[in-house]
Amino acid sequence: MPHAQCPTTTVKLINYKWQQLIFSLGCMLLIIACNNLYPSTNQDAKLLKVATDPTFIPFEIQTASGKLEGFDIDLMRALAQPNPGIAQVALFTVKFENLPFDGMISALQAKRVDAAISGITITAERLKTIAFSRPYFKAGLAIAVRQDNQNIKDFNSLQGKKIAVQIGSTGADFAKTIPNAKISTFNSGPEFFQDLLNGNVDAVVSDAFATLYAIKNGKLKGIKVVADLLTEEYYGIATPKDSPHLDAINKAIATLLSNGTYKQIYQKWFNAEPPELPESWK
Repeated sequence: MPHAQCPTTTVKLINYKWQQLIFSLGCMLLIIACNNLYPSTNQDAKLLKVATDPTFIPFEIQTASGKLEGFDIDLMRALAQPNPGIAQVALFTVKFENLPFDGMISALQAKRVDAAISGITITAERLKTIAFSRPYFKAGLAIAVRQDNQNIKDFNSLQGKKIAVQIGSTGADFAKTIPNAKISTFNSGPEFFQDLLNGNVDAVVSDAFATLYAIKNGKLKGIKVVADLLTEEYYGIATPKDSPHLDAINKAIATLLSNGTYKQIYQKWFNAEPPELPESWK
């Protein structure tokens, strides 16, 4: 015959269950309150679709496994959370989208992407159709030739020569100013440098930093850079006109410049002190 349960024990058991329920509800309310005070970075951060062309080494690189890396990639990821280690809501999260360089401006105009970073020079012509962040990189164009070339030494010696450039780049615009030059356009750096090595063109006009980096790392054996920089340029993060994200991007760049993060990224990729950058293009 089963033993009868003591009434006192029953009351204690009921009270204990109520205490558990009240405690659980209290924990849930506390969690909700904390979430309201400190929102999840993933929950509130705006997603930015960012176009990039991963052929512009060392600014954009795509590894054999498909991973994106490079100066621009590191910078863009740092901009999303400009104060690492500090409890705060991320300004935005980044989703990269591979696009050919010459298709970026049209993608921005159509607002198919929110931004583009790919060593894009700020120019008056481009500012007519898209917007730019404050400058994030000081660059310039250089002349690259084969190691055995002793004839091309400066801008004047490019006259009448076969010049390779990347389509849609400032190098392509600059080449148009060379008298009687025969210009060949390519989609990416590896293509026009290979044409140079093959002897199909006499010189390449392209970004000095990308060319010097490739030569230094042994990717461009048999090629040298001649003369001083042909131009002084500034890269900016491109956005559509009236972008709601531009102010946040500019503030994040300023933060990275002031807290030392920009310097760390620059030294990682170029092993040099970064130059002073202006707050605006002009």
